[in-house]
Amino acid sequence: MLEAGLDEVGRGCLAGPVVAAAVILPPDYAHPVLTDSKLLTKKQREKLRDEICQAALAWAVAEVPPRIIDQINISKASFLAMHQAVAQLLVLPEFLIVDGNQFTSYPEMAHACIVKGDQKYYSIAAASVLAKTYRDDLMVKLSKQFPAYGWDQNVGYPTMRHRQAIQQVGITPYHRLSFKLLPDVPQA
Repeated sequence: MLEAGLDEVGRGCLAGPVVAAAVILPPDYAHPVLTDSKLLTKKQREKLRDEICQAALAWAVAEVPPRIIDQINISKASFLAMHQAVAQLLVLPEFLIVDGNQFTSYPEMAHACIVKGDQKYYSIAAASVLAKTYRDDLMVKLSKQFPAYGWDQNVGYPTMRHRQAIQQVGITPYHRLSFKLLPDVPQA
C-alpha cells in the first residue's frame, strides 16, 4: 500500500506560517539517522532534506499564513496545510499516516493518526524534516526584513527576545494576532 507520511511545524510560533509536508517513500526505505526533526541538528536536517527529496516517490510542502491561522485557528490551519501538501503530491497515496492524535479526514482517503509518529515511521520523519527546513529557511529570510525579532534564531517561537521586540517595536504582518503575543503584565 502506498502511504504518505504527514507532519507540520510551527504550531506554537507567534509569527510566520504553519508549514506541513507530505512524503511518500519507497516501501523498503530505511535510514540510520532519520527521525523527528526536533531531535536532529540543523546540519543533519539539511543533509537529510536533499536525501529525502532524491529518494522520495513524491513529496510536497504547503504553508498556511498567519491571517488564515487567525481566521480558522491553529489546529484547522495545520490540517489545511497537510491537506494542501497531499493535494500537491504528484503520486496519489492510498493511505495517510499523520503525526499526532488528530486529523481532519482527507476526501476519499483513509488515514491513521500516530502519536510520536515522526519517531516511528520514516515517511512521517521525512515530512517533519522537509516542513522544518522549509519553515526555518523562510523565517531566516523574513528576519532580514524584520531583524529585531531574532527570527533567524527563534524562527518565530516566543523567546524573550521575540517578546521584547514585540513590546518595543510592535507587530509585523507575519504575527498571529489570535495568539497571546505578550504575557500578562501585572498591574501596580
